[in-house]
Amino acid sequence: MKKSIDPVLSPFRDILVILFFFAGINPAFMISEPLYSPTWGFRMDLPEGYTYRDGNGTDRFSFSFEGRGGFDAAVYAGTAYPSLEVLTADVQKRLGNRGEIAFFEYRNKKAALLELAFETGDNRGNGEGASEGFSFEGWGLCVELEKGGENPGPSPPPWLVALAYGPAGKGELQNLHLSALDSIAPSDADRYAPGPITEFTYPRGGRITGKPAGLDLPVPLREFDAQGAQALVDREFVVLKSYGNTPLGKEAWARFYRAIYRDSFERLAGAAFALERYWNVPAWKEPADTGTTASTDTASADRALAEKALKWVQSFTYERDLLGSDFVNLVSAAFEGRGDCDSRALLWALILEQAHIPGAIMVSAEYKHAMGLADLPGAGARFPLGDTRWLVAETTAPVPLGRIRADVSEISRWMGIRFE
Repeated sequence: MKKSIDPVLSPFRDILVILFFFAGINPAFMISEPLYSPTWGFRMDLPEGYTYRDGNGTDRFSFSFEGRGGFDAAVYAGTAYPSLEVLTADVQKRLGNRGEIAFFEYRNKKAALLELAFETGDNRGNGEGASEGFSFEGWGLCVELEKGGENPGPSPPPWLVALAYGPAGKGELQNLHLSALDSIAPSDADRYAPGPITEFTYPRGGRITGKPAGLDLPVPLREFDAQGAQALVDREFVVLKSYGNTPLGKEAWARFYRAIYRDSFERLAGAAFALERYWNVPAWKEPADTGTTASTDTASADRALAEKALKWVQSFTYERDLLGSDFVNLVSAAFEGRGDCDSRALLWALILEQAHIPGAIMVSAEYKHAMGLADLPGAGARFPLGDTRWLVAETTAPVPLGRIRADVSEISRWMGIRFE
């Protein structure tokens, strides 16, 4: 791993002062996993292929993407920038940025989206003897963070500044930049909610009532949840396709599903809770004893919920879109009763997790199939993932929980995906 930084890829090295650190873990080994800052409480799940390029382990981190772009982030104390307007004006000035700024609110936090268009070196008119100039384009996000022990009292909140950029004229990188920024969760409460870029471009709208597919059950949702969820799917599919058959293809595939799961979790929270009540299964179940294992009654209730949810998604209309993302967003799947195997498996796992039952999915490029996974007791075929052997769920055929066809049962041809 290179420790030196390429000024072409990181034009902000003299501008940003990064004050966060990622749990003391070498970022080179974490880049394919979501990153977490215990100091400031935010997370980000960068697209595959970003490489840690620079930083001192405590106050500076910078990433490059295959020599074609970069991602930098910084946390500034509120005492340095008392308002978002002051912060963004300073970023604009230091970069010499010509792009516009749009201010908005993200989940009760002040935020701003910056269109990046700037030059470095000779392109900025630095005169004779300056280094060769480069033109950059991309997007930046400034968002308020929660106050913590580092920032007590009435002082302004800290700010996160994240910049995703690449050479000018590379339009194919725009979705990558937006995907990187949208993966940011400023606080733990935002971990399973639509990201800031999706919220900005597709506001959720007012509260309305809908009915899950095939059920006379009014449940709450938001006016534009389906449109926003599909826009996220379509953008992330474009990012996923760019990996093709590269060595990062499987990791990118897993991130694709993580992004969809995060975006849909809160959108479907009301529906998931209503379905639990409709199926007569309590939304929260405490173990009957004080040991580490739930009671038999609780385990039975968990399995009953999983079976009822499975029968429900099995009743959906099988649908594929080979000319598009080939994935029906989970809101449309739930309320319109349609989707392919992966839409149904992901929706089923999400419903289980809302009920505090560990859920996951398994996907196979060889079999061109996806199935649900649940950490439940009882008989049935199981798939090893982590330290757990997960019960499998076929979501496109009317078979019981724990059944899998023999012709798709080779474990080595499946990849398990968790959403913790």
